[in-house]
Amino acid sequence: MACLLESPLRISVLSEVTATSRHYVDRLFHPDPQKVLQGVIDMKNAVIGNNKQKTNLIVLGAVPRLLYLLQQGLSSSELRTEVLGSELRTEGAVVLGSELSTECAVVLSTECVVVLGSLAMGTENNIKSLVDCHIIPALLQGLVCPDLIFIEACLRCLRTVFISPVTPVQLLYTDPTVIPHLMSLLSRSPQTQDYTTQIFSHCCKSPEHQTVLFNHGAIQNIAPMLISPSYKVRMQALKCFSVLAYENIQVSMTLVNVLVDGDLLSQVFVRMLQRDQPIEMQLTAAKCLTYMCRAGAIRTDDRCIVLKTLPCLVRMCSKERLLEERVEGAETLAYLMEPDVELQRIASVTDHLVAMLADYFKYPSSVSAITDIKRLDHDMKQAHELRQAAFKLYASLGSNDEDIRKKITETENMMDRIVSGLSESSIKVRLAAVRCLHSLSRSVQQLRTSFHDHAVWKPLMKLLQNAPEEVLVMASSTLCNLLLEFSPSKEVRLAAIQHY
Repeated sequence: MACLLESPLRISVLSEVTATSRHYVDRLFHPDPQKVLQGVIDMKNAVIGNNKQKTNLIVLGAVPRLLYLLQQGLSSSELRTEVLGSELRTEGAVVLGSELSTECAVVLSTECVVVLGSLAMGTENNIKSLVDCHIIPALLQGLVCPDLIFIEACLRCLRTVFISPVTPVQLLYTDPTVIPHLMSLLSRSPQTQDYTTQIFSHCCKSPEHQTVLFNHGAIQNIAPMLISPSYKVRMQALKCFSVLAYENIQVSMTLVNVLVDGDLLSQVFVRMLQRDQPIEMQLTAAKCLTYMCRAGAIRTDDRCIVLKTLPCLVRMCSKERLLEERVEGAETLAYLMEPDVELQRIASVTDHLVAMLADYFKYPSSVSAITDIKRLDHDMKQAHELRQAAFKLYASLGSNDEDIRKKITETENMMDRIVSGLSESSIKVRLAAVRCLHSLSRSVQQLRTSFHDHAVWKPLMKLLQNAPEEVLVMASSTLCNLLLEFSPSKEVRLAAIQHY
C-alpha cells in the first residue's frame, strides 16, 4: 500500500531524471571494480553544488548501492576489528574481485562516504532518505577501520547528517559502545576533534545525553582541545562545553575545577571572551561562564562575571553586531542576571542597555519596500527573534528593582510595544511580551500609571483564549497583579473578567 501511495510522486520525479543520472547509478553495478571506483569518483564530482542531481540519484537508488559498496570495500580490505562490539564486526572475503587491492578497497569505501556526505548537504528530504536507508549505523560501523582518512570521512558525513534538524539524535545513543569509541577518536587528528565535538554538540539535547557524555569522559577528553592551535577545534570544544554545562550542576561543578595547561578553565574562558577574539568565540565563552554561574559553580559577584561576562554580553546587544548575535547576546544576558538584583542593576547602567534594546523593535526598517516573498519571510522571522529577545531581557532587568522598571516603561513607545507584542503572530513573542508585562506589573507605581493608561488588561484577556499553558500561567499571574486592592479601575476589570 505504501508503495502505491508513493508512486504518483515517484513517477513525477522520475520523469525529470536525466539519462546522465541513470548512467552514474548504472556504473555502480559494473563488474569491473576499477570502473566502479571511477564511477563513484565521477558521481562525487557531479553532485557538488547540484541539489537536483543529488535528488535524482537518491530517487534512482544510489544510496543503498553506495552503502553496499562501502561495506564490501571494507570487507575486501580484509579488515577485522571488534572495537564497537561483537555485532559491529568488519570481516570477510574479497567480494569485488581480486583486481581491487586492499588500498583501492579503502579508497572505494572512502569515496562512497564522500558522495554520501555530499548527498547529505542537499535538502532535508535528502537527509530523511539517507537516514531511512540506515546510513548512520553503516557510518558508525565504518569508524572501526584503522585508516584515518576513512575515519575522518565517516565523521564528516555523520556530522553533516546529525546537524540536520530532521535527524533523530537518539540514533547516536542506541549502541552503548559508540560514545566511548568516539571519545577514543578525539586524539587521532584535528579533523576527528572538529567533527566529533560537533556531533556531540548537536546530539546533546537532554540531561540524559549530558550525563552519558559526562560519564564517558567528555570533559577530560575535550578540555585539552581549548588550547589547540586550530581555531576550529578550539571553537567546537567551547561549543561542546556550553551545551554540556547548560542547566547542569554536575558538569558545571566539575568544569570549575578543571585545569588546562596550568590554568583554571574559567580563566581560559575569560581569555576567550576578550575583545580581540572572534565574536563567535566571545559569545560562546560568555555562555559557558553564564551557565556555570547559574549552576552555582561561580559566584554572581565573581570578577569574571561582573567585569568580564556581563560587559561582553552587553556588547553583543549593540546594533553593530549581527542580528543573530544580538538575539543570542540578549537571551544569554537575561538568563545570567535573572535571579540576581545586583547584576540587574549593573547591567541597567552599562552602555545604555535599556535604550539600546529599543533598537530591537526597529527591524525591519521598511516592510513595504520588500517585494521578495522569501526575503520578507526571513526578515519577519528575524524581527520576531529580536523582539522576543528584547522582551526577555527587559523582563529580567525589571524583575526586582523599581528604578529599572521605571526606566523601562519610560523608554520610547515601550508600553505600546508590549501591548502590540501580546497579539503578535509568533507564540515566542507573545510569551516573552507577557513575561515582560508580568515583571513590570510587580511595581505599584506602574500599575497605577503606565498600566492604567494603556489598559493592558484588554489584550491580556484576549491572550487567555486558546493560549498554550505557559502563556496562560504568565497571563493569569499578571492579571492577578492588576487586580490588587490598590489598583485603580479594579471594578472595570472585574466586570470585564466576569463578562469573559
